[in-house]
Amino acid sequence: MSTFKSFAGIIRLPFLILTPACVLLGLGVAVWLGKPVDWLYFAIVMVGAIASHICVNSFNEYFDFKSGLDEKTIKTPFSGGSGTLPANPEFARTALIVSWTSFFMVAAVGIFFCIGWNWTLLPWGLAGMVLLYAYTKWFTRNPVLCLLVPGLGFGVLMVNGSYFALTGEYALPALLASLIPFFLVANLLLLNQFPDVEADRTIGRRHFPITIGRRASSVIYNAFLLGAYADIGICVALGFMPLWSLLGLATLVFAIPAGLGAFRNADNPPALAPSMGMNVLINILTPVLVAVGLFIG
Repeated sequence: MSTFKSFAGIIRLPFLILTPACVLLGLGVAVWLGKPVDWLYFAIVMVGAIASHICVNSFNEYFDFKSGLDEKTIKTPFSGGSGTLPANPEFARTALIVSWTSFFMVAAVGIFFCIGWNWTLLPWGLAGMVLLYAYTKWFTRNPVLCLLVPGLGFGVLMVNGSYFALTGEYALPALLASLIPFFLVANLLLLNQFPDVEADRTIGRRHFPITIGRRASSVIYNAFLLGAYADIGICVALGFMPLWSLLGLATLVFAIPAGLGAFRNADNPPALAPSMGMNVLINILTPVLVAVGLFIG
């Protein structure tokens, strides 16, 4: 059980639920556009997507442990790492093995679909591979990249990549749908950085809560929330999604208090816990509800 718990901590098992939500969005667009879906392909897409999430999580666990950051962060249920490697340093090598194994699994899935469809997927796949390795080591040193890269990975790359893997083509509705998790996942990481400002600064990270402060960053957070919901409304209004996709707006019941709480409690990290919890629900439920709307058509 100790080994399983350590492995679950390295891959951050509870957080992997975000990946199926993003893949379902790509599937939903394919179903709505009337594309035939090969369910074996869908299963392979899901394996590759989950492997990519495991990869970035385990790299993050490893690099944060090696940098000493884990010893400095204040743990919350949503940020600060799992605490697995500081408690079990003998698993550091395991974390690195998991990272590279999942990295090459992602590469294998990408090559499979390049061969099965065509090689126009390759630039997207290469970009994704760069993000997996470089996010923790380099992109966290630049506030703009630190903000945008998570959304690009889970939104633009994962949703469009899933759609392409299922259909062999790209489509504007898939690109527009991918902006929903683009904004939301960027926000997920942004808000989780609020409690880590002091610790992150000591190892050279430069995200927006460090460079412009938490209060100004909460304005970005609220703007990105608005962007996600505006994208849903605009897509429906212009016919790129069916009316049922407005189901995604149901999570406004969490987004409004989360946004207000982020602004009011920006400089009081312990009081941010309710907003951080609602932020997780927004990230998971919004793409799933939009996908359900796409399935209904």
